[in-house]
Amino acid sequence: MKLSQISLAITSLVFAHSAIASEQKIENQLSENQVSDVEVLTVHGDYRARNLQKTPASLSILSTQDISNRHAQNLEDIIGAVANVNFASGSQRARYYQIRGIGERSQFKEPINQSVGVLVDDIDLAGIASISSTFDMEQVEFFRGPQGTRFGANALAGLIYMTSNAPSDDFEGAVRASIGNYGTYGTSLMLSGPASDSVNYRFVAEKNISDGYMENQYLGVDDTNNRDELTLRGKLAITATDNLQVDLTVLYADFDNGYDAFSLDNNRTTLSDEPGFDQQKTRAVSSKFTYSGFDNMDMLTIVTHANSDLAYGFDEDWSYADIHPGSYVSKDYYFRERENTTAEIRFVSKDSAKLFGHSDWVFGLYVKNDQEALTREYTYLTSDFTSSFDADNYAVYGQLDSQLNDKWSLTSGLRFEQRKTQYHNSDNVAFSPSDSVLGGKLVLAYQIDSRSMTYASINRGFKAGSVNSDGSLSEHLRSFEPEFLWNYELGYKTSFLNDKAFVRTAVFYMDRDDIQISSYHLDERNDGSSEFISYWTNAASGKNYGVEVEFSWDVLDTVNIYGSAGLLETEYQGFSYEDGSIETGREQAHAPNYQFSFGVNYYPSEQWHVNVSVDGKDSFYFSDSHDQKSQNVALLHGAIRYVQPNWQAKLCVRNVFDKTYETRGFYFGNDPRDGYTPKAYYQLGEPAVFGVTLDYQF
Repeated sequence: MKLSQISLAITSLVFAHSAIASEQKIENQLSENQVSDVEVLTVHGDYRARNLQKTPASLSILSTQDISNRHAQNLEDIIGAVANVNFASGSQRARYYQIRGIGERSQFKEPINQSVGVLVDDIDLAGIASISSTFDMEQVEFFRGPQGTRFGANALAGLIYMTSNAPSDDFEGAVRASIGNYGTYGTSLMLSGPASDSVNYRFVAEKNISDGYMENQYLGVDDTNNRDELTLRGKLAITATDNLQVDLTVLYADFDNGYDAFSLDNNRTTLSDEPGFDQQKTRAVSSKFTYSGFDNMDMLTIVTHANSDLAYGFDEDWSYADIHPGSYVSKDYYFRERENTTAEIRFVSKDSAKLFGHSDWVFGLYVKNDQEALTREYTYLTSDFTSSFDADNYAVYGQLDSQLNDKWSLTSGLRFEQRKTQYHNSDNVAFSPSDSVLGGKLVLAYQIDSRSMTYASINRGFKAGSVNSDGSLSEHLRSFEPEFLWNYELGYKTSFLNDKAFVRTAVFYMDRDDIQISSYHLDERNDGSSEFISYWTNAASGKNYGVEVEFSWDVLDTVNIYGSAGLLETEYQGFSYEDGSIETGREQAHAPNYQFSFGVNYYPSEQWHVNVSVDGKDSFYFSDSHDQKSQNVALLHGAIRYVQPNWQAKLCVRNVFDKTYETRGFYFGNDPRDGYTPKAYYQLGEPAVFGVTLDYQF
């Protein structure tokens, strides 16, 4: 690690934490006119609910208040608060996330497997996480590192687990109205309470509108990159019998967004005559049955289904016909129908059924089916490209949590998973690969005292292989193999100063084999323009290693500071470029060497709360196939809240100084004004955004 990066880690131990830190409800904080002692946060995404501070893993949780402080509408709005977690644009809302430098950045024709899983109330949204609204979320959990036992093939790098608020025992309701710059406004409604003695309900509706942050000069409008987003969610908590609890969630999301994000001049002014779109309509349901009537174990059955219609398209020339020689125009549209169904049965031991007198156990079976039908409409195709994809996953897993003595504990787990796939497309490319993979973990933890613990872990993660769909690719690029990853980790967690401060740290080393990377090549057309062909391939090996730190400190009764820092070094070896050269150690894409977040909560009175935070990250490569990089950036955010018993008003600003920064980049020739000379093109991040929100509770 570079000396400056190690210095940053040491500094972060003194001055930083994660925006994860404010873990009390703001109403309680303000009524007491002080920052309370650190509240115990409970991890929901593991096999057993457990205290975050005593969980032997690098795991971060953002609470309802953390989300509110950032004026977040979507998962992408809170990513900057979490160490070593990044996202890629290339769409209207972020769909693809990277943890510790690992994760996909886009999808065009290929049927790909995700490295970072996203679950919302147990519904699998990996690769389609644009609709991850944060309204009425209880918490968002970020599992860093492979989750080869708990989550399997879609969690090679880690998992994002979102839990919405549960139905309440007593009636409650809330309405929210917000307005901001760029033509932004939104309304939200929440109703919750008992429907009968044995049934509680919760209903949430949210609508957000924005013109977006781009101006189309050719069309003379400023809403071609707009947002029009509707989210509905219903939950039922049913006490069916004394031994059976049923939890149901229904989700409906309709995001009808524009997509006009790239400019020939690399600014917020576009020239597109046919602006694109990024639409997603998802209908999903999850059901969880918890039966506790057995003497020795609880039985959980979880069944989910999600059906999504996705439409994604863009103006490939980013301009209009008259600017090009020969009036060249091109557009590229992708229409997907995607379904996934999961079923899991899990047996969790009770205290009376410990193995060997000291080992809790979990055993389970998991089945998943993914189906996807794609139609691509592209200017230079003689007919539409179509494909069908059907994949079945079968898994069996088990885990032992052994309390060896008062201080030492050992967790051991294994997961065997088989994936069978059927694929066919209109280019007569067909395949039916089958992969069998094994993942697991071994974690040794030592409880130093009631407030401090340390651990060492080894985890093995995996991701299935697949085949590239483009018929023009050479034979050696037609398929790619499964990827495997070993993660070695040391961690330390402690609270001190009478629980007014805590520190969580982790050091990790990841050894990757047969890395799946996204690349592309360009086919030059007769008119001098280029066709962009994306494909997936394997690099021989790679390494990812670094440090993660989270910290919180109630400095005074009215002041809390918090922050996080992540350091990351990455490289891959053995990747062959199109010209035949071989990469021997370059950093991996979308893997900044450092990320940090630092914030202050100030409570000057019972009614007022002030939050100021700054997020930053180092520059990073946009792709594994070219040398273009983003700039490093630090963004300042702020919020002022005024609270009364039944209502509160909030003023929030993100990116206070309106800094320009990049979130996605490509390198090719697309501008006729310079003879289609290859150069970098960027999608820009969010500019200065401010808004006022009014909440009323009843």
